[in-house]
Amino acid sequence: VQLQAFGGGLVQAGGSLRLSCAASGLTFSRYTMGWFRQAPGKEREFVANINRSGGSVSYADSTKGRFTISRDNAKSTVYLQMSSLKLEDTAVYYCAARHTISSASSYYTVDDYAYWGQGTQVTVSS
Repeated sequence: VQLQAFGGGLVQAGGSLRLSCAASGLTFSRYTMGWFRQAPGKEREFVANINRSGGSVSYADSTKGRFTISRDNAKSTVYLQMSSLKLEDTAVYYCAARHTISSASSYYTVDDYAYWGQGTQVTVSS
């Protein structure tokens, strides 16, 4: 299984950025996909996730209303559209995958996910 995240970069506060995560080596439609982030000196934290079909999504309180997670099962890709970015959104963003046998998506911790991408840096400047 390989997850490759890309799309990070430097953006001004209030701006937008879209991250993508391309998956290979797995049957993508059988996996719940998540985005996490880790800022310097902090633990990795949950950002958003989406169930196998894309019909159920969840967000951290800090990202709700500003970020949108989506997926394209035909392309084995999950996206994170980030808007109204704040300085505190600066972090390395990771995508993660969890094999799921149902439509459940109540997976919010690092330990819930078996596979991880390499991360992509997002830096928000003032």
